Amino acid sequence: MSHHFSRRVSRTLLPGILGVFLSGVWGCSLSLASTPATKTPAAKSEPAQKQPTKASAVKAQPTEAASEEGEIRAASAAFVVAFNKHDAKAIGAMFAEEGEYQSDTGLSFEGRAAIEKGYASYFSTHPQGKIRLMIDSIRLLSDSAAIEDGHSVVEPPPAGAPAISRYSVVHVKIAGKWLAASVRETRIETPSTWPHLSDLEWLIGDWTAEEHGVRIDSTCQWIANKSFVERSYTVTHPHGVKTTGKQIIGWNPQQGHLQSWDFSSDGGHAIGVWTQGENGWTAQMNGMTGDGVATGAIHTLTRLDDDAYVWQSVQRTLGGIVLSDTEEVVIKRQPASR
Repeated sequence: MSHHFSRRVSRTLLPGILGVFLSGVWGCSLSLASTPATKTPAAKSEPAQKQPTKASAVKAQPTEAASEEGEIRAASAAFVVAFNKHDAKAIGAMFAEEGEYQSDTGLSFEGRAAIEKGYASYFSTHPQGKIRLMIDSIRLLSDSAAIEDGHSVVEPPPAGAPAISRYSVVHVKIAGKWLAASVRETRIETPSTWPHLSDLEWLIGDWTAEEHGVRIDSTCQWIANKSFVERSYTVTHPHGVKTTGKQIIGWNPQQGHLQSWDFSSDGGHAIGVWTQGENGWTAQMNGMTGDGVATGAIHTLTRLDDDAYVWQSVQRTLGGIVLSDTEEVVIKRQPASR
């Protein structure tokens, strides 16, 4: 669930569009006929009062409109701040008392209290959720009603096919403050190779393992519109020496399989060809060390459940020399990273 909501807005909340009519000022000149019999002293003229012109009236209108639009933009910016702080109470206060919200997942909430509760629930299950809003347009219907259209992106992206949310907000001005009376979101899927990587969705999150004094910490996240999975890792050895690296997993459309590109802090790199098994994946790795020695191995990843998997490296070679297999390592999800 993200920022937007949909509502049916009652007529009491949405005044009709007010037309603005400007009447022109017309002047006419009068000529006085002089009489030759008497010469009347010229009357002392009063200073002419400056009359408002059509131009000045028109000039004031866009200034007021710009001020109202600025207030609406400020309200949207405040929503982003509250969302990213996971402040459901502050978000609820941004809605009219009888406001409505419909999320891009089809959930609907009516009333300020229900909306606040809905956001609180969302934040409890998405502890890392952040939002970005891109406002496309703001249309003033009157001095107390406006429509804002735009789209939003939530990071990290939720499970499922990648998408953006288009939203429409009906703002109403009540007691001098702009509030959301109705917010409606529509999910729009975006082009991506995600369907080929969807079976890796469960890997997204933070993981850790420790064996024989060696600690491994890793983070998996979607990048590039969920077309790739990025895995960053740090290996901490018993004496504090650390090795870091990064792995990018994506779809090879020419070969028709998943492929990974691995890079380590010592300059080594490798390419892996991934094959899916019954309970996980196998990756055939070929690469070289930072000083150019050829390396090879088969990495296995066996899923135990949503919060644990087993990793092992077998059939390892270094410069043509066969190395022993590693032990199986159980890697567990860190709390609150799902």
